Amino acid sequence: MGKQQTDWLKRAADRLKGLFRPFFNMFFDRPIEENLREFWAERHVVVWLAALAAGIIAAYGTIAFRLAIAGVQFLWIGTGREAITSLLYETPWWQVMAGPVAAGLLVGLVIDFWLPGKRPRGVAQVIEAAHLNSGRMPFREGLVSAGLAAVSLGAGASAGREGPAVHLGATLTSKIATYLKLPPDMSRVLLASGVAAAVSASFNAPLAGVLFAHEVILAHYALRAFVPTTIASVVGTAIVRFHIGDQPAFSLPDYVIMSYWEFPAFALLGVVCAVVAISFMMSSFVADHIVGKIRIPLWMKPAIGGLLIGAIGLLFPEVLGVGYEATDNALKQNYGLWLLIALVAAKIIATAITLAARFGGGVFSPSLYLGAMAGGAFGIVAASISPGLASEHGVYAIVGMGAVAAAVLGAPLSSTIMVFELIGTYEVAVALLLANSISTALTQAVIGKSFFHWQLEQRHLHLHEGPHRRVLLSLHVRDLMTWYDTPRPQPDLEEDSESPRPPRLVPGDNLGKALGLMESRELSIYPVSHPDDSGMIVGEITEKRALRAFNDALIMATREEHH
Repeated sequence: MGKQQTDWLKRAADRLKGLFRPFFNMFFDRPIEENLREFWAERHVVVWLAALAAGIIAAYGTIAFRLAIAGVQFLWIGTGREAITSLLYETPWWQVMAGPVAAGLLVGLVIDFWLPGKRPRGVAQVIEAAHLNSGRMPFREGLVSAGLAAVSLGAGASAGREGPAVHLGATLTSKIATYLKLPPDMSRVLLASGVAAAVSASFNAPLAGVLFAHEVILAHYALRAFVPTTIASVVGTAIVRFHIGDQPAFSLPDYVIMSYWEFPAFALLGVVCAVVAISFMMSSFVADHIVGKIRIPLWMKPAIGGLLIGAIGLLFPEVLGVGYEATDNALKQNYGLWLLIALVAAKIIATAITLAARFGGGVFSPSLYLGAMAGGAFGIVAASISPGLASEHGVYAIVGMGAVAAAVLGAPLSSTIMVFELIGTYEVAVALLLANSISTALTQAVIGKSFFHWQLEQRHLHLHEGPHRRVLLSLHVRDLMTWYDTPRPQPDLEEDSESPRPPRLVPGDNLGKALGLMESRELSIYPVSHPDDSGMIVGEITEKRALRAFNDALIMATREEHH
């Protein structure tokens, strides 16, 4: 193309821009070119493509994890099928016991001598990574945790497979963010995308995957994160449906609600499910405390826990493993009242022991299990009181399944959608929403947090209190202090020489501790000590700079959560 033609095209483009610019300026507060430049500078397209890769990787990671569980299960009882309850009734007692004990011994040795933190990782650690570690997760620890969970669940430990799958998906996705050198906000979005893909692949539930990533991991619904999480979730679902099938997890009869007069009963069921959720969470808290106080080597605790789990499994094989067959039986009305009640109690005890003994596994599936059993039992009682008005107790089992999960996970929206997608029907939508909201509200009123945030609080990470808490924990003194060229002797902060030595502040401390010390001692400048407690200081931090950093970080957090 000649120079004259090129010049003519440039002039024509300029004329078009000049012609349409007044029109756009009428409706937009800044030029479109500026919007496009910002869009490109923030690397949205890169994140979208990375989310596509995250969906693929997380989906295949989830499939591999399920195959690993099936492989261990085959070694235990000779089958890789999810439906194992009927088979366990015919399995010799010593074989039922051997699985959890052997798995416990292996898990104990690995976590005691090889795994940092001395506990397999789960959803709580993904939340921590999103809020405090810029979306980065340790790769080796993630793979080891997934392996331990596969061994645990395949050998009969009473827990869920979805939590470990979420952690595995997040771990694999975090590796992509590290490779691409994404900034913290984009890394968090990509981490959530991996979670969305893992949830959708685990449950064959793409909508639930997206909502769970926003509701639990990110704790916001910013539009900038919606597209990547949706891409990853859809891709993850497509891959799983291609390899495994697109049938819902539970195939149920066409249940319908008999009458709108039942809604007070569904509200009461929400209260009952809150009691079940609180009992489940409190049992886990107490069991974890007791196991922590027992003075025996750590590597022995999972094996002893496996012995107890196996003993419970001899009486109630329904509690062993993921428990999907038992949940399906409850939804199909195959259990009577007293068996349903007994299975609620047995599952609470078995899962509390499983988690406290440090087996790998999550609380997704146990929550669904408990809800189905409690809801089914409630439905039988409701039908006996008002036979003409009450729906089939399978309806109540469906509603209960969602209500307990919503309360335990602290995720009423994603739990609602998850149940819809698991059962393949929306007939009980209103009842499910009612029960979910009541159970979640009551559980929050009593416990004050979800199960995942309780796990974080055991390590003094109070992330459910809002973005200001996250900022105080994620910013560190080393990034805000003024470093001295050479260390100096520790000065006296008090005029009275007999006063006790003031609390130390070291470079690795967080901003929350620094501001707390400066406020308590009414100081605008605080010395930063050498980490080895040598009595030397390596720098200082000012209150002005600390507050400015806190304010700037809050602004950035607000922008990230609302953009």
